Amino acid sequence: MATSDKSKSSKRGKTIDPARPFDPAILARARAIAERYQIVLEQEDDWWYGHGLELPGAGGDGATTEAAVADTREALVTITAYMLEKGERPPAPANEGRRTEQVNIRLTAEERLHLEGRSQAQGFRGLSDFVRAAALAESPTKTATVTRPRRRGRK
Repeated sequence: MATSDKSKSSKRGKTIDPARPFDPAILARARAIAERYQIVLEQEDDWWYGHGLELPGAGGDGATTEAAVADTREALVTITAYMLEKGERPPAPANEGRRTEQVNIRLTAEERLHLEGRSQAQGFRGLSDFVRAAALAESPTKTATVTRPRRRGRK
């Protein structure tokens, strides 16, 4: 979506035109928030599909993982901008969220080494982040891949 001046909403309950562009300041803020969201990728018949971990309703697709991530990222930006425009608070990035519950899992030494290796290879800060993302992204019929947001300074 492009940028614009104002939405058509008012206090009287008029609907917002979904085709209208967003205010530039709202769009910039939404981009900054959405860039920190994680994207879950799934491949089906040589096509990639993505959705946000924090906003599962934001989806995208593409012929490559890069195209699917870019398309999904734009959907995340659009939904986040819409939420900000309506005065709603977008969810915090999953890696910043407050977690109040703890679950302990017993593993063999070999299982732990295996999971820690996969966790590091995919760029997760720790084993718990990797296990949580993998479990939340799991689909019973498809193989899922979780992409981490880029860290600043990396390309």
